[in-house]
Amino acid sequence: MRLEAKNVSFGYVSGEKRILNNVSACFDEGERVGIVGPSGYGKSTLAKLLAGYLCPLSGEILLDGKPLPDKGVCPVQLIYPHPEKAINPRWRMRRVLEESGSLDDNMLEKLGIEKQWLTRFPRELSGGELQRFCVARSLFPGTRFLIADEMSTMLDVITQAQLWNVVLEEADKRNMGLIVVTHNPNLAEKVCTRIIDLGSVNNV
Repeated sequence: MRLEAKNVSFGYVSGEKRILNNVSACFDEGERVGIVGPSGYGKSTLAKLLAGYLCPLSGEILLDGKPLPDKGVCPVQLIYPHPEKAINPRWRMRRVLEESGSLDDNMLEKLGIEKQWLTRFPRELSGGELQRFCVARSLFPGTRFLIADEMSTMLDVITQAQLWNVVLEEADKRNMGLIVVTHNPNLAEKVCTRIIDLGSVNNV
């Protein structure tokens, strides 16, 4: 399976300078690809386009040559840097995981998610605890590509290591494509087998 951005352009306000212009990139299952570049280069925008959260002004996002599915749980999953923005504040955490079929006891244990957290609302958990849930939700059985957008930037070192260990283990076990969006080239070099410098492919 291949995920592809094909000649993609995007801008938030019509008529203003585009954030992304004629960007093309492809990602295969089993690959670990880093997308790097300074802040403001459109890394997070490209991540949202690849996951179907945004629609390009021109160009296409294709999964095995077809548009991303618009129904059901998408096989391309995105983990945001700020988990509180990615979870419905009115849902208890059990419902957050049940929605995507991610309520797996073994996965919860590996991610350090305690059973009593499942009855809580997002506001009752710390950022690190919420991000564990976001990782668990993104690793539902049908995930073929996982996009980690500054996934661990806001977390303590111990939590960072635990989450990355689980993500890398699952990516290898499932032959899942992993796209690491980061401004930290050291992280990209450590966990990725290929790196895309967005500044070199973005024609703005």
